[in-house]
Amino acid sequence: MDFARSRVAIGVAALASFWLLGWPDGPTVPMSSAQEAKSGPPIWTVPEIGALPNDADGRLVRGGRDLITATYAHIGPEVADPAKRFAGNNLACGNCHLQAGTKKFGIPLFGLFGKFPHYNARLGAQMTIEDRLNACMTRSMNGRPLPAGAPEMQAIVAYIKFLSTGVAPGQLLPGMGTGNMPELDRAADPARGEALYANACVACHGPNGAGIRRSLPTTDLGYMMPPLWGNDSFNDGAGMARLITAANFLHFNMPHGVDYLNPQLSPEQAWDIAAYVLSQPRPHKAGLDKDFPDLLEKPVDAPYGPYADGFSEQQHKYGPFAPIRAAIAKLKAEKAPAPSPPPR
Repeated sequence: MDFARSRVAIGVAALASFWLLGWPDGPTVPMSSAQEAKSGPPIWTVPEIGALPNDADGRLVRGGRDLITATYAHIGPEVADPAKRFAGNNLACGNCHLQAGTKKFGIPLFGLFGKFPHYNARLGAQMTIEDRLNACMTRSMNGRPLPAGAPEMQAIVAYIKFLSTGVAPGQLLPGMGTGNMPELDRAADPARGEALYANACVACHGPNGAGIRRSLPTTDLGYMMPPLWGNDSFNDGAGMARLITAANFLHFNMPHGVDYLNPQLSPEQAWDIAAYVLSQPRPHKAGLDKDFPDLLEKPVDAPYGPYADGFSEQQHKYGPFAPIRAAIAKLKAEKAPAPSPPPR
């Protein structure tokens, strides 16, 4: 009985202290937990794929995840069935979309499903989610498009839809893309980047950028560490072939295991390493001159012409980008129709 009374007394004292001192405006009536929950926005988290039932839908979503993490094993250039050889290299989608597309600033796939279809400047038209996936297939994977009705396409779409579970229409989730670190006021320098690469990257990706394979090429098991250039890497039309994308990806995710909470490369180091990597040879994608029909919508770091702004391909590839942005802004202003005079 004494023990119970003492616990009550302690609880009352603690509540009184919290009531008197816990709010900056002085004593108030504390809100209930339900009221507190209503006062802030709901917290979204990545859905748990392990909780899916072992039914047709669950297996489809898991199959999509497997295609992201081990693309080479299902639709790579060395799979047994030639009809399934859609990817042109032995990369996995997960080499860029880290942690199966769930890592913040590791080009996550969560929250994307509801954003399609939408206008795409590179295409100059509306883009479906299938179109977007095939842009990856023909650029990052240096391969050929997946038919919309292919089981592999349906599985990847189902996985991306699953990763968007609980995302409200128009909700902007934190951690999308590759992040946005400060830019340099100079051109990124491949020569500086080469020395930095030797210190920070060569152990995983090799001195020739070839990565580390899990096996001999005759037995396809992909890469432990992916190649960064050469014939088995992404082509020059891929998003990762653009400096701003590559540099931010490096800053927030590399060396392997780093995340945005504790970056190991400074912004300057990341810009220069990215410049070195992108200065190396890689497959060429035909037809890049047809990208971005409206050249004023072309990203400042698109490493291939034509351009509307008069700057060189070299500056578009390595920067600095501020002068290019200023020139494009001026051209857009000149192109914009004059405002109508006010009615009399």
